[in-house]
Amino acid sequence: MESRLDEIEGHYDELAAELSTPEVAADPERLRRLGKQFAELAEIVLPYRQYKEAARQAEEARAMARDESDTEMAAYAREEAAKAERRAAQLRARLERLLVPKDPNDNKDVVVEIRAGAGGNEAALWAADLLEMYRRYAERMGWKTEVLSASPSALGGFKEVVLEVHGQGAYSRLKHESGTHRVQRVPVTESGGRIHTSTATVAVLPEAEEVEVEIRPEDLETQVYRSSGPGGQSVNTTDSAVRIVHKPTGIKVEMQEERSQLQNREKAMRYLRARLLKMQRDEQQREEAETRRQQVGSGERAEKIRTYNFPDNRVADHRVDVKRHDVQAVLAGDIDGFVEALSAKERAEQLAGDGEGRGA
Repeated sequence: MESRLDEIEGHYDELAAELSTPEVAADPERLRRLGKQFAELAEIVLPYRQYKEAARQAEEARAMARDESDTEMAAYAREEAAKAERRAAQLRARLERLLVPKDPNDNKDVVVEIRAGAGGNEAALWAADLLEMYRRYAERMGWKTEVLSASPSALGGFKEVVLEVHGQGAYSRLKHESGTHRVQRVPVTESGGRIHTSTATVAVLPEAEEVEVEIRPEDLETQVYRSSGPGGQSVNTTDSAVRIVHKPTGIKVEMQEERSQLQNREKAMRYLRARLLKMQRDEQQREEAETRRQQVGSGERAEKIRTYNFPDNRVADHRVDVKRHDVQAVLAGDIDGFVEALSAKERAEQLAGDGEGRGA
């Protein structure tokens, strides 16, 4: 990272020299363009210089502590070294964030799709547990949630459930939850006490604005029908449920959670836009994968990303070296440790990747 920062600092100094020349001062357009570049680089260079100063102070204090014969002075020097090291670590973390290109979707609301995988009724119950985990995490973060659609199972779980999450930074915090979540436990339906392994898949979609995805009215086939609850019993006597098919892609979304046909249609369109944006992003990632080995998970991989082991009271994320020994706390929404570790891994991979970034 330091070599990239040195290059950025060198470019910053070159721009400073160029901006001070009479030729640039006499050219308003060039002055504006170079001034903008200079200001952008300053956001990185100034904390980098503070980081180098903190690192220098830490090294000087450590040397003083080694060479000081007075016990009290040596202890003071060690304390000063520790303070400088903490400051340097904070600045380094800030620089890492500044160097990584910001994902334009990070601050968006999200749509979380949870589907039961292998394991029958137990997988459907596991999907319900994951829904509750994300709801509780959203509650901790001060976000709002709303179930867009649900397909209940016989025992109270879900074959499929779609959750909408509204909140600042929702996508940045939840995007790494995409993938297969595996659970190992004794199902409520198991009379012999045997441990079963079941799965549920999670896909996290950034919610799309209308301007991001073009949907032509003629490409939509809309059907209305009566809502029904679990087991097929009628819950509405009017045609309020909405099914929309996007004919060019074949994507079908259904919404029946609301009693109003208009509300169900609005929800269905939000979900459809998110699905179409995801399709566009997946296609872009497939193209980028030809030149870049590293690719963000799409939520459609068959591989497990995390295992929740009830007998051992352990939750392990297989992408980072993070284990928790409190399954119930994790399912109560305490997933920050995983979120932070995965975000740090993403930043490290991007920094070590193709070398492109701000100021490069």
